[in-house]
Amino acid sequence: MSMIDEPLYPIAVLIDELKNDDIQLRLNSIRRLSTIARALGEERTRKELVPFLSENNDDDDEVLLAMAEELGVFIPYVGGVEHAHVLLPPLETLSSVEETCVREKAVESLCRVGSQMRESDLVDYFIPLVKRLAAGEWFTARVSACGVFHIAYPSAPDTVKTELRSLYSQLCQDDMPMVRRAAATNLGKFAATIEAAHLKTDIMSMFEDLTQDDQDSVRLLAVEGCATLGKLLEPQDCVAHILPVIVNFSQDKSWRVRYMVANQLYELCEAVGPEPTRTELVPAYVRLLRDNEAEVRIAAAGKVTKFCRILNPELAIQHILPCVKELSSDSSQHVRSALASVIMGMAPVLGKDATIEHLLPIFLSLLKDEFPDVRLNIISKLDQVNQVIGIDLLSQSLLPAIVELAEDRHWRVRLAIIEYIPLLASQLGVGFFDDKLGALCMQWLQDKVHSIRDAAANNLKRLAEEFGPEWAMQHIVPQVLEMISNPHYLYRMTILRAVSLLAPVMGSEITCSKLLPVVMTASKDRVPNIKFNVAKVLQSLIPIVDQSVVEKTIRPGLVELSEDPDVDVRFFANQALQSIDNVMMSS
Repeated sequence: MSMIDEPLYPIAVLIDELKNDDIQLRLNSIRRLSTIARALGEERTRKELVPFLSENNDDDDEVLLAMAEELGVFIPYVGGVEHAHVLLPPLETLSSVEETCVREKAVESLCRVGSQMRESDLVDYFIPLVKRLAAGEWFTARVSACGVFHIAYPSAPDTVKTELRSLYSQLCQDDMPMVRRAAATNLGKFAATIEAAHLKTDIMSMFEDLTQDDQDSVRLLAVEGCATLGKLLEPQDCVAHILPVIVNFSQDKSWRVRYMVANQLYELCEAVGPEPTRTELVPAYVRLLRDNEAEVRIAAAGKVTKFCRILNPELAIQHILPCVKELSSDSSQHVRSALASVIMGMAPVLGKDATIEHLLPIFLSLLKDEFPDVRLNIISKLDQVNQVIGIDLLSQSLLPAIVELAEDRHWRVRLAIIEYIPLLASQLGVGFFDDKLGALCMQWLQDKVHSIRDAAANNLKRLAEEFGPEWAMQHIVPQVLEMISNPHYLYRMTILRAVSLLAPVMGSEITCSKLLPVVMTASKDRVPNIKFNVAKVLQSLIPIVDQSVVEKTIRPGLVELSEDPDVDVRFFANQALQSIDNVMMSS
């Protein structure tokens, strides 16, 4: 009897767990669907498990979401591609539920299953499903329908293709804004599967309906489709159909629509070609850069470099630069910040003379901005300008801004500038760095904020890598080692951290002669935190120095620490001694 009952067991457990009051048990059983399907075998999965899931669609959203996800990868468990159609009924039900994320996942799974189905099955099962969803009484089904047309269309017979196009057209004019939004979002995908002849007639008329919608949320999704459609059409059709729409949208009464245009505009330039860009899109872009809504100006400012790359330098200087000058003194700090993050990229586009004449004054005004993010955005992209105009011009104006940021009262600003110092060092060269920035790097080691001190220690290591051990021996090591006698133990700990980071860069000889004696002196410190950090540093020095130094100096120091009254000091000292023994054994 047990032999007969055994195959029933998995489905029985699943059903019990799916009906359990505990949502976690229900979720677990859904996530184990593939295991259960394997236990049942392909035929019983098709005949029992999938129908059971189709009926069980009134659960919590979390369970339904997991079910929609699992069904998308279920084709192997139902017997392969020829039986894939059995997965459509449960997914169709899930495509009509109220919760958006469940519907979206069900549509994603429908697309995944549909894209693997045989053409004959698509015609027999998938296309009728699309039609049912598109004619659904409840708007949720119609929203989901929009997302699966692009899978159904390519394999449909011609008569059905006409019907599918007219169904999509009806969805574009649906009474519910949510359905029209879904139609606008998926129009690009659907258009990509449609024959060129119908693209200009059917799709463009749907597109025009959506662009004239009274809901701004629908219009702004139509803007997203502009670039996709523009790439599908021939340039002359794009100029005739898409360009006027974009120009109108750039003056739309809703700022959200204008914001989307500002984000998408440079992609359209590629689709329409150079001449229409110059006559139509440049004036539209200039309007957006001068928009009365800060959000629109932020989006437009963030794309200024990409847009200038498409234009020739004369056009950029004539039309875009005057707007950039205005934006550099915009009333919104976020607009200035967006501009600062991309303006450096304009230097290679404009060339040396135009950069010096037009851009340099704008950089300088942004470098003096009261808002730290603006100044940081400029400094972080300096390499792009440096390549164009050289460092001499930059350094005169740059230094005061760096010094000011280095002493900013917000510690995150100080942290950000420290992270750019090695980049600046490589650009400015060793001479400039020693004169102007060396002292700052030492000053940060005694900052009140731990994150700054830690970053400062890392910064010294990166500078030593950049300029080499000899330079570090002259300019970094003496000042660092002086600070080990600082009366505050937290600053002494920072120096130990700096020593452990510098040692691998400096090499064995300098580590033994200069760094190790300082660490050994610190092992006599009265503060336990210092002593156990000494043990950690000594452990990190073992692979760097010679074996004789380990035995003569490091081991005796660690043995002494391993007898310390403090339990943590003993622990780390013993750990370090253990690692010496390991090295000895392996060698």
